Formats: sequence, C-alpha cells, structure tokens
Amino acid sequence: MRRLFMQSPIALAALWIVAYLAIILLPMAAVLLHPAPAARGFWTEFSVALGFIGLALMALQFVLAARVNRIEASYGIDILIQFHRYTSIVAFGIVVIHPLILFVVQPDTLDLLNFPEAPWRARLAVTSVLAFFVMVATTIWRKPLKIPYEPWRAAHSVLAVLAVGLGFGHAVGVGFYLSQFWKVVLWSGFMVMALWLILYVRVVKPLMMTKRPYLVEEVVEQRGDVWTLALRPQGHDGFTFEPGQFAWLTLGTTPLDMREHPFSMSSNGDRRDRIEFGIKALGDFTKRIKDVKPGTKAYLDGPYGVFTTERYWDTAGFVLIAGGVGITPMHSILITAAERQDDRPFLLIYSVSSWDDITYHEDLEALKEQIDLTIVYVLRHADDDWEGETGYVDKDLLERHIPRHRGSRQYFICAAPVMMEAVERALFELEVPVTHVHMEHFNLA
Repeated sequence: MRRLFMQSPIALAALWIVAYLAIILLPMAAVLLHPAPAARGFWTEFSVALGFIGLALMALQFVLAARVNRIEASYGIDILIQFHRYTSIVAFGIVVIHPLILFVVQPDTLDLLNFPEAPWRARLAVTSVLAFFVMVATTIWRKPLKIPYEPWRAAHSVLAVLAVGLGFGHAVGVGFYLSQFWKVVLWSGFMVMALWLILYVRVVKPLMMTKRPYLVEEVVEQRGDVWTLALRPQGHDGFTFEPGQFAWLTLGTTPLDMREHPFSMSSNGDRRDRIEFGIKALGDFTKRIKDVKPGTKAYLDGPYGVFTTERYWDTAGFVLIAGGVGITPMHSILITAAERQDDRPFLLIYSVSSWDDITYHEDLEALKEQIDLTIVYVLRHADDDWEGETGYVDKDLLERHIPRHRGSRQYFICAAPVMMEAVERALFELEVPVTHVHMEHFNLA
C-alpha cells in the first residue's frame, strides 16, 4: 500500500501540500507551548501569529526556488514558479498587516518607525519589510522597469536573505514568544534550513556543476531567427532526459556568476553525447547565441519539467500545438519518438508568422516518413497560392483537425501566453478533458 501511494503522482502532490502546511504551522505552534506568556489581548496576539506565519512563509520560498527534483516532478516548474510568486505576495501582505494591527490597537508603537531612535529590533523589522517590498516590486514590475534578468536575479537572492534574516532577528529581539532557549533553537534550525537551500542553489550546486562542463560543438542557424546550440559533455557522460524537458544553461562563464537561462532541449532525449537547444533571438542573451564560438565552455543544470510525453505511455496518441519557438520541445518529442520507433499517431499544429518562419521545417517533413505524423501549418501571413490553414489557432481550426474522441489523446501546448490561453479555452469548449491538456510557458522568471 505504501509503495502504491508513493508511486501515485496525485498522492505525492497531496503529500507535499500537507508537508508545506505543516512546516508553516508547526513552528508557530511550538512557540505557543507551555509555559506561554500572559495574554495581551486578541488583536495583539493575532498580529503576532500573523508575524510568525509570514516569517515561515518567507522562509519556505527558498524551498520553492531550490529546484528540488522530487517536488518539481510532482507539479512542474510552471506551477511551482506561479505558486512561489503568489505565496510571496501573500507572505508580504501578512508581514505588512502584522504591524498595522499593532499600530491600531497600540498607537504608541508608531514611535518604532522613528528609525534613528527606535530599538534595534524595530530597525531590523523595518529593514526586513523594506527589503521584502523591493524584492516583490522588482519581480512584479521587472519588465516595465526594464531591469535585466541577471542583475535582478542576483539582487532577488540578496534581498530574500535580508528579508528573512532580519525578520528572524526581529522576532528574537522581541523575545516575547521566543524567550526560551529551545524555541530559539527550533526557529534557528528552521531559518538555517531555509538559508542552506539558497546557499546550495547559488553556491554548492554551481561548484558541483564546474566538474561537469560541456563544450559548444556548433551553432546552426534555423528558420524563424532560431539558432540550434549543440553541446557535448567534456570528461563525463552527460545525461539523458525526457523529451520536452528543459535545463538551465550557463554559457561562457562559471555557474557561480548566476548568469543562467532556462531553455527547452530540442534534441533526442536518449542521446547523451549531444544535447541541443533551439534558441530564438529575442533578448540580449539570446541575440548573442549566433556569435558563440565552438569550444566555448558551458554548464547545464537539469533536466527539469513535466512537459513530456514520457508520462503517458498508455495514451492512444498525442496532439502537439506549437507557436513560434514553442516548436523546440515538440521537436525533441518527435525525433525521440522516431528513434524509438513509436507507432502511436502524432498530430502537430504549428502556428508561425510566415512560411519562412517554420523552424525545423526540413526535419519535420522528414519525420513524416519515420513515424505516424500529421502536420498542420498555420500561417498568419500567407502568400496567395497558400492552400493550407491561415490566421490563428482557434476553436474552429482545432475542431477540424483534432480527433473526434477528444479523450483519446494527450494535448501539449507551447507558445506565447496569448496563444496558449486561447488554445486552452478552445480545447475546453471542445470538451477535451482538462487532465489531458499540458502547457509549457517560455518565461520562468
């Protein structure tokens, strides 16, 4: 029974949720154990409880960002990143409400905002909240503020450590519920665990990665302003991956610089000696891919992701819906299927701007001779002699091409957010089971 429970994805996902809630609540419950200080009124105690919960939520953000494979495999990186964002906002709200309640029920506590004259424990609290605010604000408005990804990521880590560390220092300084040594030790262990996770991700793991380098073998131009970056392992065997997964790529520098970017693999998942990425020239980093020289050193942290057909070995077939560079994981899925001589039917609906933007066109056409593959190209800007689909992937187009028995296939969507939302809505209206729809987003940070 235990083995069946541990093998069930739903059971494992539920187990992680229970563990998450327990870690949030148990440290707070511990501070309430006997002997407890005399009560100070409901709203004061409620404010203190919110403070402890907010601090625990802040600390647990390090777990969500630590790329723990067992957790990530239960939900997928998209869900974890979204959960990380939303719970960070919730934690910030709780942390702000904590002092606001005190200001209302105990107006004299407003004097603690006089930073030069306030006691050190109050200064820690103010600085912690300010660090938390800057971290949340620069994350939400990073693109409107035009903050580059790499500096933002480094600052995000520093601000997170400051917010949690100073917040804990404030709790110890107040000492009302942490007056006993064992309670301080318990919460200190909780904080050390959280800080160790970020230290592991930012320092320990990158140091381990330096022992498993890769070299750029070649950079190949594809249609649609996409470049294939091919890597081969140097001094080790590399790794296999489930087709559709991605890895964090560090290129031309040490992993300790934290200049890593997530990209889906586009190559055969069973091939260790050559790992390829399809990268579209969109931002500062991606526009420089075409200039990377063979022999450049690279490092990979992966594989990650649950956007893979590997989990559905008993399905009757697959519908792959891609937009633009969203073809990258689909390409990996298809060429791996061809290598394995997969006899299930594949339907690829591929939306691009024009005929010249069909990335991997020659490869895709060749794959039609190796596996049961049907391809529907959808051009937004087609020539007059084009006889195929035009416009956008909408409900009517999908109804013309997807199987009549909707639940007999698994549906994979990778495209720009607007297209993904439209396709997801259309599939729902066409009564495709929601459990059969899987999506991969481009932007993970």
